[in-house]
Amino acid sequence: MSNDLYAVTVLGHDRPGIIAETTAGLAELGLNIEDSTMTLLRGHFAMMLLCRGTVEAAAVEGALASLAAGGDLDVSVRPVADEVAPGAGGTSWVLTVHGGDRPGIVSEVVGQVASAGGNITDLTTRLAGDLYLLVAELDLPVGADVSAVEGAIRAAAERVGVTATLRAAEADEL
Repeated sequence: MSNDLYAVTVLGHDRPGIIAETTAGLAELGLNIEDSTMTLLRGHFAMMLLCRGTVEAAAVEGALASLAAGGDLDVSVRPVADEVAPGAGGTSWVLTVHGGDRPGIVSEVVGQVASAGGNITDLTTRLAGDLYLLVAELDLPVGADVSAVEGAIRAAAERVGVTATLRAAEADEL
């Protein structure tokens, strides 16, 4: 049975050409890349793509098999439901957190967003020496008490010894 939307993930040791090889394999099958994200995490490559086309998952796996052949990359292909993305019914915000590194920063701070019914739409963290940085884009529901959410985030940040700032996102930031 063929599906028409696939999530493709590629994880492993970084080297030149991974994106080119992955996208060439997908293009050869006539798959269209609709959404993708890629990052390097301390020398490790991480990429996820949503691609569409009427082929079997096995064909996609076969087209990308050479990527994993050397043993330094893991590739997975998974059919996913074609769901309509929820409409923008809330307000967009940028959350910045920084301070000394320690376990629990992310869960403590973003837990406050979840408690308010907010949704994290993008999250990046970096550790530079002992300095930890988190930048998140998030949506808060219409009618959310932004002052209360901001207060809860700041209190959570204080509990883990970091500083947090919540600000309205500019349209060109997202």
